[in-house]
Amino acid sequence: MTRTDIKYSRIWQIAYPIILGSVAQNLINFTDTAFLGRVGEIALGAGALGGLFYLAVIMLGLGFSTGAQIIIARRNGEGKPKEIGQVIDQSLYFMIPLAIFTFVLLRYWSIDILRFAVESEAIFSETIVYMKYRSVGIFFAMGNMVFRAFFVGLAKTKVITYTTFVLAIVNITLDYILIFGHFGAPEMGVAGAALASVIAEATALVYFIGYTIVTVKFSDYDLFLFKKVELKRLSSILKVALPIMMQQFISLSVWFIFFLFIEKIGEMALAVSNIVRSVYVILMIPIWGFATATNTLVSYIIGLKKQDEVLSLIYKIAGLTMIGVFGIVSIGIIFPTAILSVYTNDPELIKLGLPVLKIVSVGVFFMGAGFIFFNGISGTGRTDVSLTLEIIVLTIYLAYTYVLINVYDANVTMAWSSEIVYGLLLLLISWIYLKSGNWKTNKI
Repeated sequence: MTRTDIKYSRIWQIAYPIILGSVAQNLINFTDTAFLGRVGEIALGAGALGGLFYLAVIMLGLGFSTGAQIIIARRNGEGKPKEIGQVIDQSLYFMIPLAIFTFVLLRYWSIDILRFAVESEAIFSETIVYMKYRSVGIFFAMGNMVFRAFFVGLAKTKVITYTTFVLAIVNITLDYILIFGHFGAPEMGVAGAALASVIAEATALVYFIGYTIVTVKFSDYDLFLFKKVELKRLSSILKVALPIMMQQFISLSVWFIFFLFIEKIGEMALAVSNIVRSVYVILMIPIWGFATATNTLVSYIIGLKKQDEVLSLIYKIAGLTMIGVFGIVSIGIIFPTAILSVYTNDPELIKLGLPVLKIVSVGVFFMGAGFIFFNGISGTGRTDVSLTLEIIVLTIYLAYTYVLINVYDANVTMAWSSEIVYGLLLLLISWIYLKSGNWKTNKI
């Protein structure tokens, strides 16, 4: 195996702005959960289900933008910057109708889906209120994804940090004002959390546009020329993006189903799981940053015709990821009660959450390594393979969880052990495929 010329410092240079951006993004998740935890268990559960449903749908757009990002990185490696603008323009042509479709799904069709899936009438009613407001944000979120694909594909990731911190500050401030009704605003509860997120997403898009106008020379990339739709170019993006879209949509849908399984255990179990989900997402911060860097760097070095360096690069990134995960997990292991107390002052919820937090802390190590190798496959352009592998792993994950809860009446702690199963399987299957070398002849 040839050692990669890409140094640890370069990997970190690309990853750390995304990690900092993830910190800001998760401040949103953190404050939403913490504030709604003060409103009550029903609001907490509704925020969890509504947020997950929104995330599952928005993964369609994120999947497409990730495909565009991989192609942008490849063209950058090939020294073809003028083709990057057309990738962005064609992406916008696709994302606008996708945003309209997903808005209709979130605003109207979600009612029937949730009525069928949610047992608690109180949680169902509050979740629908959440979706009524949150659905509007899909238009701003899709726009943000296109800009993110452009800058991450070029490995110019600092703007991700700036934009996400703007989003976080707006969201946290409005959460405080709208959820509880401070400074003369109406006390909106769950609806306030949703509305705050929508306004924050719109603010982030305005920042992205302004930053791009000020810092990017459009002629370098033939950016925003808005030529006619080119079906051939759009289809080449979709060839890479469509499997990622399906993979991420399926992945988040399965996690939504996981929370529906948890709801069957009881409202207390769902409330605890929403708290743990928020902590879990924080634990995943370094993983997402390095996973995104993996996508970009793998595609970039393949564009440089250095396929033999791919595995060496992925091992480097996986090592850095494990260091990052260890650092952040240690805090949860040393101060578990203090962390859970941030989200709730209910001693029963804290007691129920402690063993779940321990399980999640173990699972995140397997998840970290698995994500890096899995994103390495996507970076090669073999997103069709990554989709197939994800479906296999998620099928086992879902079956495992179903059997635990519905056959063996497992408690909420045992139910969360499924994350260990998922991470371990993802790591093994992805590593085996990358070692096979079957991806080396793929072109995008």
